[in-house]
Amino acid sequence: MECPSFSKYSWLDFVFSVVGVCTFLLDWGSDVWVATEFYCRGDFFWFGVLVGLMVLSSVVVQMFSWFWFKYDRELEGFSAQSPAGPVLFGGREHVSCLLHVLQLGFFCRHISAIWQGFRVWWRKEQGSEYAIYLTHDLSMLRLIETFCESAPQLTLMTYIMLHTNKARTVQCVSVAASTTSIAWMVVDYHRSLRSFLPDKAKQGWGSSLVYFLWNLLLIAPRVAAIALFASVLPRYIAGHFLILWPILVFWAWRQETDFMDSAGGEWLYRATVGLIWYFSWFNVAEGRTRGRSIIYHSFMITDGGILLATWWCYRDPVLTQPYASALLTALTLSYFLGLAFKALYYCCFHPKLWRPPVRDPGAADEVPDGKVLFKDLSVQDSTVSTQLLNKRMARHATRFYSEQEVVRIVKKTNGEEATTVV
Repeated sequence: MECPSFSKYSWLDFVFSVVGVCTFLLDWGSDVWVATEFYCRGDFFWFGVLVGLMVLSSVVVQMFSWFWFKYDRELEGFSAQSPAGPVLFGGREHVSCLLHVLQLGFFCRHISAIWQGFRVWWRKEQGSEYAIYLTHDLSMLRLIETFCESAPQLTLMTYIMLHTNKARTVQCVSVAASTTSIAWMVVDYHRSLRSFLPDKAKQGWGSSLVYFLWNLLLIAPRVAAIALFASVLPRYIAGHFLILWPILVFWAWRQETDFMDSAGGEWLYRATVGLIWYFSWFNVAEGRTRGRSIIYHSFMITDGGILLATWWCYRDPVLTQPYASALLTALTLSYFLGLAFKALYYCCFHPKLWRPPVRDPGAADEVPDGKVLFKDLSVQDSTVSTQLLNKRMARHATRFYSEQEVVRIVKKTNGEEATTVV
């Protein structure tokens, strides 16, 4: 049986951390610049909407960061296993609380990850597990920020271009870059999950490219469909979101998510998952995902078809005549091409991992042919107690890569084995 070896902090992880903080600052600066443009031109409504999205996104991300900071402080041996000392926020809870209230917690996490990574990679000091721990949290926080802020802002900018029927070159480039950035952030999150797999199941460039393409080709038409609907019925787009979002949150609850460590934090997570699902697929439950994925994409195809049909019926035929048919065709083909790339990924690039049944102590695991054993990281046991593991991301990795339900095998007194799904 092959046991997984855990990733060590590398120069590539350090580069990703530096790029992450640069991206954060550029994104923040561009948001302020666009908001200032709206204000100076007298577009106070769009100024308010944009600032509202920025504030809402920041508050959600800071809440996740604070929940995780509180949980990490309660972990047994957490401070001892971070050799650089309490890098994050100086280790003082009241300082951390103040920074999160001032909306600086996420930024400080970036700085802490860079500093810890510099100590490990450049100075060759200990603390690789702690540096990896920080980067795992950052990848998840960046994903949350992407779908809480970047995706809605991209929809807003696309809507403004359609509503005014004006598209400057810089606007087109900005929209294309934002769409690509969202898809890339999903790939970065996926790359972080892969670090929990055995070395031979690491993500290669071919796998990353296919994963990037299917996310790009699915997210872009979804954002465009929402923006097109808003361009003809702007007063109804909020109602559309408020109808779908509770349904998606309810579906997340029905899948019995357990990502956070408190009831309040878990409902925050489910609400965020509902927002992510409004734009893109995100796996939150363990076992085979084919059925859930089919249900989700069937629902989104139906909803997207209704949005596009509504736009087609209410659009201005004169103003939209040059591009209407081509745009409708391109969006439809893009979505189905994205589904084809997704099927290609799962057929050729997705690790065929096998999670062993939970047996009595001492029972041997028999790994099926062609499968890679998945180390269950959802609970830190004695075999990995010397390593600092990010159980939040480990749970997500378990759900994303596990192909079957978790089966517990218990030996009875008569020698027979009974199986139960847990």
